[in-house]
Order: sequence, then C-alpha cells, then structure tokens
Amino acid sequence: MSMKKQVTEGEEPVSPFAKLFSLPGLNVFNIVTFGFKIEVDPSTIVEGLKNTLINHPRFSSILLTGHGEGKEKAKWIPTIVKVEDHITVPDIDPFIENPDEFLENYTSKMALSPMDMSKPLWEFHLLKLKTSHAETVALARFHHSLGDGMSLMSLLLACTRKVCDPEAFPTFVAAKKNKEKNVCWSLVDWLWFIVRTMFHTCVEVIKALVFICFSGGIEKHITGKPGATLSTNKFIHQIIPLDDVKHVKNAMNVTVNDVLLGMVQAGLSRYLNQRYDLKTTSDARKALDKICLHGVVFFNLRPNKDIEDLANMMAKGSKCRWGNSIGYVLIPLWVKSEDDILEYVRHAKTIMDRKKYSLEPLFSYGLLKLTMEIFGLAAVRNLIKRVFGNTTMVFSNVVGPAEEISFFGHQISYFAASTFGIPQELIIGIQSYMDKIIINIAVDLDVIPDPHHLCKFIIESLSTMNSAASEKIFQASEV
Repeated sequence: MSMKKQVTEGEEPVSPFAKLFSLPGLNVFNIVTFGFKIEVDPSTIVEGLKNTLINHPRFSSILLTGHGEGKEKAKWIPTIVKVEDHITVPDIDPFIENPDEFLENYTSKMALSPMDMSKPLWEFHLLKLKTSHAETVALARFHHSLGDGMSLMSLLLACTRKVCDPEAFPTFVAAKKNKEKNVCWSLVDWLWFIVRTMFHTCVEVIKALVFICFSGGIEKHITGKPGATLSTNKFIHQIIPLDDVKHVKNAMNVTVNDVLLGMVQAGLSRYLNQRYDLKTTSDARKALDKICLHGVVFFNLRPNKDIEDLANMMAKGSKCRWGNSIGYVLIPLWVKSEDDILEYVRHAKTIMDRKKYSLEPLFSYGLLKLTMEIFGLAAVRNLIKRVFGNTTMVFSNVVGPAEEISFFGHQISYFAASTFGIPQELIIGIQSYMDKIIINIAVDLDVIPDPHHLCKFIIESLSTMNSAASEKIFQASEV
C-alpha cells in the first residue's frame, strides 16, 4: 500500500493562494471525518501514513509564511516527519452518555484550536468512540495551504483500497457517454455550445461583478454582526439514502446535484419560516418574497475532473495538478414559499445549467489571482470577505466511491468533509459514498444556534420531494 516517494531537494516557493490561506485572521482548514466499522488501531494508521501521506512533499515540509518577518520570502522547507507527533488518541469514556454530541463538540474544539506552524500542517485524531453511524471515528485536519479540498480528498482516497479487492483503488460512478452523432450535427452542437458559453459567460460575469461592487447593503437574514469573526462553530452530519435522491432525479430528469441543491433551498426556506415565525402560507410568501439571498458553489478547475484520476495525482505523468485550483460561482437562493416543493429542484436546475455553460468559475479564479498579483494579499483578503461576507451559504457536492473501501485496513462506514476559517456562517458539504449521502453542515452558533433543526428541515424536504415525485410518476403512468 505504498506510493512512489517523491523527494524534494531544497526549499520550494509558496504559491500565492497558499500565502492567502495562511494570512493572520484567515487561517483556513479542511476537516474530514471518517467513521469506521471496526475499532481503530493507532499503530496501523501510523504505519500506513508513513508509507503514503508523508511521501508527498507538502506533508513533509514546514510552511514559512514570511508574515511579519521583514523581507523573508514564504517557502516550504523540507523536514523529517515523525508521524506519531501528528496523531492524537484522546482518552474517552467508553460509556459516555451522548457520543454523537461529544463528536460534534470535539470536532468544533479541534477546528478552533491553533495549529502548530513549526511542523507540517496536518493532524489526525483517533477517537475510540461508538456513534450512531460508526464503531470508531477518525478526524483529520489539513491546512488549506496544502491544497484545496479536491486535492486533499484525492490524496486520502489514494490511501484507501476496495474491501472486496485489497489491492485495487476505489471506483466511482462513470460519467454517461454522449451518443455518437454525424459530423454535421456535431459541428452544429459545437457552434451552439460556443454561442451559449459566450452568452452565459457575459451575463453571469456581469452579474457577479455587480454583486461584488454593490452588495454591501444587502441584508443577509442569516448573518453575524458587522466585522464579527467566527468565534463559535459547530459541525454536524446526517446520513440519508442515495436512492431517495435518485428517485427524484429520475422522475424529473435532472442531475443529482440539482436535487441536492433544491433540497437544501427548500429546507432553508422552511427554516426561515420557523425562524421568523411565519405561521401561514400567505405570511411566508409575503416575507420570503422580499428576501434576496445568494450562495457560493465551488467548481473544480482541473482539466481532468474524474476523482479516480485525481486519486492517482502522485503518479508520474499525471495531468492533474496539485494545489489550490478551484473557482466559485454566485447563485441566487430560491427560498420563496412554494406550494409545489419540486419547484425548488426546477429552479436549481435552471440556475446550475446557466452556470455550467459559463466560464464564471474561471473568471472568479482569475479575478482572485489578478487582484493578488496587482494589489497584493491584503486586497484579495478584502475581496474574499466581500464575497463571502455578503452571501448566505457555501455549497459543495462531491461524488465518492461506489463500493465499500478501507483506510489502512479499516472498513469505512462513511466520511464527511468540511471547511473552517472562511468568513461564512453556513457551509453545507454533501458527499456520496456507496448507497449513502452524507450531509455535513458547519455553522456559526452565534448566527444559527439550532443547526439540527436546519438539517432536519433539509432531510424532510427530500422526503416531501420523494412523495411528490412518486405522485408525478403515477399521474404520468395513468396518462
């Protein structure tokens, strides 16, 4: 289970985005929760990490940021890694009364604790804690300067193997192949694709610029006090059947991502109804029609977007590049009160189809990079705070392995990923794994004091969508 070791000779420069994510007051972390079906063996995990993770140069180097150090340049300095120093095994009462709540509180405490910058910026916490979904749990924390979520997740997946075949990498749901067309129709499709891309890019980029320039006065309705930082944080996750999502997807002829985004918007709408005590439909419609909320959705910008190829990113000749290579798009959130709950899915499909045909993700990435090169890190930090400070939610959806996998011999029941440190009060990350969908929600408790209620509304919205989809299929069959 070893990967080919890559050796770094001498110091390496730090990328601009790595500098950005390590700025004081903007330390961003990726947090991954693994639920195992068996009791975790710390010695096996340590040995496995020695043969895999630390072979990557970023995981065996110290980050010298250069902040406040005069003209000292930021750089990665190779070092000898003692894996045991990055592993924590807390002493936990095996008869603890509420293990799920303990896990949530422990995750929050770990996220808020400072990371030792004098050693490589990653750590694992192995919890001998039986929860509702796992026999034991492992928590991993990675500084965002190491790479974006897709890079880090791909490297972790490279450490896993199929349970049914211990020598094989995980497999993922294959993308559907387009039907073959003749040359004339292919040319027409290509020209139409260019026209649509140019049109949607112009429209979406202009809308994004207008939002960035003039969104300062927008009331978010789910927001902290002006200038406030994340002082309290809470991480929760729930697991739902993937088949429920696919049922709605097939009934409406949309994508899984459309259903998930529609489900989240429907749940958020119900949450706002309760929060503002809107007891009647007419009251809810009048109040929510006045609310203008926006969300941020992340896009992977690598040329090859197949996660199975990203899992082999360390292989020689890989076309996938390491680091922070993600863009974002701004989407208006549909939280108006709807009699037909499937309307949330239709709206999500309409919005995401426009975004997919635009180059807004590339524009957002280029804007951050250009601002950094011309005006410096301080200007980029202000731009990020302006974007995330005037939006309500960050949403991401990642496709996971289709078969059961193990992490150094430990069968994985589920895994969930999230981000901490960006100026945002609501972060929803959704991860698929086998026949499951894991919903991971991170909130600022000062702004959303009841995240479990929000998660409950999101899951109940999917259940209602399932019933509506079944009725739609039944009516169609009658016709």
